[in-house]
Amino acid sequence: MNTKDVIYELRVKNGLSQDDLAEKVFVTRQAVSRWENGETVPNTETLKLLSALFGVSINTLLGSPRRLICQCCGMPMEDEILGRDSDGAINENYCKWCYADGTYTYSDMDELIDVCIGHMVNESFTEEQARAYMKQVLPGLDYWKNRAELAPDGAFEALKKKLAEEINALGIEGMPKVERLNALVGSYVNLAYPLPSGRRVPFLNDQTTYLGTQLEPEKGDGRCFGVLANADFILICTYDEGGADPELLLYKKR
Repeated sequence: MNTKDVIYELRVKNGLSQDDLAEKVFVTRQAVSRWENGETVPNTETLKLLSALFGVSINTLLGSPRRLICQCCGMPMEDEILGRDSDGAINENYCKWCYADGTYTYSDMDELIDVCIGHMVNESFTEEQARAYMKQVLPGLDYWKNRAELAPDGAFEALKKKLAEEINALGIEGMPKVERLNALVGSYVNLAYPLPSGRRVPFLNDQTTYLGTQLEPEKGDGRCFGVLANADFILICTYDEGGADPELLLYKKR
């Protein structure tokens, strides 16, 4: 798909006229018309504005000439899973599991590999093969080649460690010790909890990346524990397989 078609489809999908779009990105209606006729393409600064407005990458606006690969975990990326800078702008270099709100969520390659291989193993790809593949691919990605410059102070790792300590200190009955917290995107863990009124309400933001983990019950025959946290709160819940019938145990402001 060409840039002219992408802009036209996004404009129509969002219910905007050419005048509306022109006003939002500070150009004339005639400029929008020229984009959609294929006579010109937006300049770099306007592409950034269009990216923010429509929530898509500049790569998408240009017709997807590049195949986007997360430069931390190696995952192929679509617009829906792109990371974001601290100002909310889309970052085309990282997925939102590895880079959230301008923060790199992994500094230990082995830890990232442990998280990834659980999603890679299948009947034709063993854990040993998956681990060997990741150890070969990751060192060649930009983040791991430049990690000392990109994430030099270890502040995020310190936050993960502190959160784990605070969660373990809560003494939740039957819950195993938290050993590690991983980046989890809100849309995957935003369960709807029952209120006294009978309504079920989700507490999280689908677009935000949190730190969390799933813990199997100590006796091995009960409900799973879900742990989610960030710099502002700690949430503990239980649920059955697949997140069914969730119950909120604790929500604590930090």
